[in-house]
Amino acid sequence: MRVLVACEFSGAVRDAFTSRGHDAWSCDTQASETPGQHYRGDVRDFLEAGWDLLIAHPPCTHLAVSGARWFKGRRDEQAHALGFVMQLWRAPVERIALENPIGILSSAWRKPTQIIQPWQFGHGETKATCLWLKNLPKLEPTQIVDGREPRVHFASPGDDRWKERSRTLEGIAAAMADQWGRLAESVAA
Repeated sequence: MRVLVACEFSGAVRDAFTSRGHDAWSCDTQASETPGQHYRGDVRDFLEAGWDLLIAHPPCTHLAVSGARWFKGRRDEQAHALGFVMQLWRAPVERIALENPIGILSSAWRKPTQIIQPWQFGHGETKATCLWLKNLPKLEPTQIVDGREPRVHFASPGDDRWKERSRTLEGIAAAMADQWGRLAESVAA
């Protein structure tokens, strides 16, 4: 299956699919933190390259409820962010997953298909993550664990805090690759 992981600098989701035999690429305006197939640039330049699956993590700066106190006076930035999400959703790709924290997408666009938590996928922490799915099944929890701490929420301020907040955890990436990667069998059939 050809997989494009949009707005991913970490390579976590890309690497999960690659390790399972898929032709997976990440794309971000930044270089990838890990070696692998990565387009550096605007993902919109790569959307029409014949992908079977698009997993998009659009920047949440102007979308997430955690930034609501800064929304006033930033309506143009918010409209641009919403427009970007719609461009990703309308990409010519049969299967699409959009990921974002709880935020304005639920009211400005539509409710998410599913909300997942890291503790459902082997990570003892909380961070509600919304998924909007097109032609994809909901992710099934793979390993429910205790120790549910809001680690990312309590992260110390700093220049790289946003990176830690935006990383897809390994258990969630593995669930995407295992569960959605099975769809490759139907693509090949």
